[in-house]
Amino acid sequence: ALAAAALVAGTAPMAAAAPGDGPGRGAEGARSATFTLVSTTDLHGNVLDWDYFRSQPYAAGSEQGLSHVASAVEAVREDRGERSVLVVDNGDSLQGTPLTYVAARGSATTGPVTATGEEHPMATALDAIGYDAQVVGNHEFNYGLDLLRAYEQDLDAPLLGANVTDVATGEPALQPWTIQRVRPTGGGKPVQVGIVGLTTPGSQVWDKQNVEGRLAFGDMVEAAQRYVPEVRAAGADVVVVLSHSGRSGASSYDDTVLPPENVSDAIAAQVPGVDVVVAGHSHRDLPEAWVDSAVEPGKRVLVTQPYRYGASVTASDLHLERVRGEYRVTGADVEELRAGDFPEDPAFTALMQPWHQRTLDYVDTVVATSATELSARDARWRDTAIMDFVHDVQRDAVRQGLAGTPDADLPVVSVAAPFRADAVFPAGEVTIRDVAGLYIYDNTLQAVRMTGAELHDYLEHSARYYASVPPGDPADPTSLSAGTTPDYNLDQLAGVSYEIDLAQPAGSRVGPLSIDGQALGDDDELVLAVNNYRRSGGGGFPHVASAPLVYDRQQDIRQLLIDRAQETGSIDPADFAAVDWRLVADGEPLFG
Repeated sequence: ALAAAALVAGTAPMAAAAPGDGPGRGAEGARSATFTLVSTTDLHGNVLDWDYFRSQPYAAGSEQGLSHVASAVEAVREDRGERSVLVVDNGDSLQGTPLTYVAARGSATTGPVTATGEEHPMATALDAIGYDAQVVGNHEFNYGLDLLRAYEQDLDAPLLGANVTDVATGEPALQPWTIQRVRPTGGGKPVQVGIVGLTTPGSQVWDKQNVEGRLAFGDMVEAAQRYVPEVRAAGADVVVVLSHSGRSGASSYDDTVLPPENVSDAIAAQVPGVDVVVAGHSHRDLPEAWVDSAVEPGKRVLVTQPYRYGASVTASDLHLERVRGEYRVTGADVEELRAGDFPEDPAFTALMQPWHQRTLDYVDTVVATSATELSARDARWRDTAIMDFVHDVQRDAVRQGLAGTPDADLPVVSVAAPFRADAVFPAGEVTIRDVAGLYIYDNTLQAVRMTGAELHDYLEHSARYYASVPPGDPADPTSLSAGTTPDYNLDQLAGVSYEIDLAQPAGSRVGPLSIDGQALGDDDELVLAVNNYRRSGGGGFPHVASAPLVYDRQQDIRQLLIDRAQETGSIDPADFAAVDWRLVADGEPLFG
């Protein structure tokens, strides 16, 4: 019934199964049955199919949001039978849109949900759809533990995190697992489905300010090896692991200090008793993969990863065989259901309308008038005024914060990355939507003390973003990226002048540094204004995580930008724009 809506459909065995000897039965009287696991991941606050940065629905072919998911889940339940379907989410739901920002931080007219006592809108949304379990993702910790605990209380489904430990007690900080009961479509006794939740240890780095001394994040594979046998012993017939982690690949932090970031395939291969792993975190569209178990010969484990933001769900029909009263999984059919193939659910949309309107009111607030249009279109290859606005606000806040301290006389250098190439401040009225479209992450401002040599190393790390440009060759801006570094790790600096020579190999591209026309010596000290993600080690930049912290007021950078705009009432490049850096090839400027 749903095949027309499926992008991917396939069948594969989890272990060798004997030929059937009649409808609903396998060899030696084994009885077959099926239940369906519906999965989402990395919703990031996308409740409705609405782009708050552009004030319009997402384009055809790019539909997303829980309003579509609600219809897709309902269709699966109607097709398979409501009691034969489990719905799970793989984490990262509390951050990502202005809607979740307003819930967490409040607006000019409403307080945060932790102050008002209102139910968190993401809990309202997931409860309305009827989710059966959710694991915490790393972004669940962005707004602090008070909000997370309030959300946990609001959510009907259990919020899992088996590898998250309370530092004070040594006990699990979140429920490690749950067992959900489901009726198989082929009849027979209910199936006990154990669900273990695991999250990437990177939160220890990325949200250090919120979790340090309070929570510890253990190795995901080791936690699975502990808790999967436990949930089996508690009566689970089938075990699903919700793994907020990429399938495999390098960590974005130093994994000699913390356990690795992307281990979903390793869980499937190395942990006995696992039948399905739901992967996520990497925002990739990987609906179906099969991993050979290294600990159970002949067994294959399904790894399914739906697309982020509710752009798709995966519906995995798990085929079971019951022998002597016990179930085992023999195979699975996986369908990926695209949001665009299902209409927005009208009842769900109506339920979320008050939060949607509150968010529209927030982002439509005019905060300033811009003297001219400022665009981030060229920000990856040219110093732009719109990025200088971010730098100026950050440097000013740090300078004010350092007044009267031993570091007050040190030069302040700012770090920022071009998060969105389509960000723009229009000429004329600038709204919160425009500012939020430029600075999309919920980072806070910090500052560290560094030396000139350390800053040079830092810039060399950032310059790896670019591909090589031979001298004399015309540079194409669209092909400048080497393709291995995301835009949010392309750090650009203000308050220091430098050139990046793309004719040189990575690691030897950054020329001499200077501040106000004076050469910056290797031992000269400065203060680097940086966001908390970077300062905690995100992106693996050298020196910054270990440098002395000299400023941390827990100020949200986006709000600092909004505050500056509101206080001055105008955004004029003449007040802050300066060309601090440029790209060259063998000393010749590439873009003027």
